[in-house]
Amino acid sequence: MKPPIKKAVSIYYPAPDAPKIAAKGYQQNADDIINTAREQGLLVHEDSQLADYLCTLDIGSQIDPDAYLIIAELIAWSYIMRGLKPDSWTNHHNKVDDKV
Repeated sequence: MKPPIKKAVSIYYPAPDAPKIAAKGYQQNADDIINTAREQGLLVHEDSQLADYLCTLDIGSQIDPDAYLIIAELIAWSYIMRGLKPDSWTNHHNKVDDKV
């Protein structure tokens, strides 16, 4: 059995437009994308199924509407992990403790 191919995908969110693919790579290029992201203070999320899907998209292309929810959750998670929240954000479900 062959070892899995390492993949990395970087997305950016040019609000109010849909998130887009900024970079993608395999093996050493994947390591370079991950290392550069960490060096820049960006959060890295590991999800092989999501990476498989995102790798099918071209660099510069928008994320398909079918993936908006998961990408929105990751963007929200990245805000919370950095202690940020959008001005219009409200905690409708009371599941997020912002005193972390």
